[in-house]
Amino acid sequence: MEKIVFKADKENPVEFFILEQTTVSGVNYILVTDKEEGDSEALILKDVSKSEDEEALYEIVSDETELNALADIFESLMDDISFK
Repeated sequence: MEKIVFKADKENPVEFFILEQTTVSGVNYILVTDKEEGDSEALILKDVSKSEDEEALYEIVSDETELNALADIFESLMDDISFK
């Protein structure tokens, strides 16, 4: 499983494991978790990078409508995951 490290300004780096990724309407999304195995909390992150950015920039998807739609997509992509 691929691991990604996030570095927020003035905060310690945080590691996440990428469970799945998808693109919807030209926007990239990743489903991440803080544990490699077992039950854990998951986050859906949206790539908000601009073409001139050197590194990818992600934000947590918090809009309920967008989050529910993406949860459905990720559930259909992965047989062993449920958000409900």
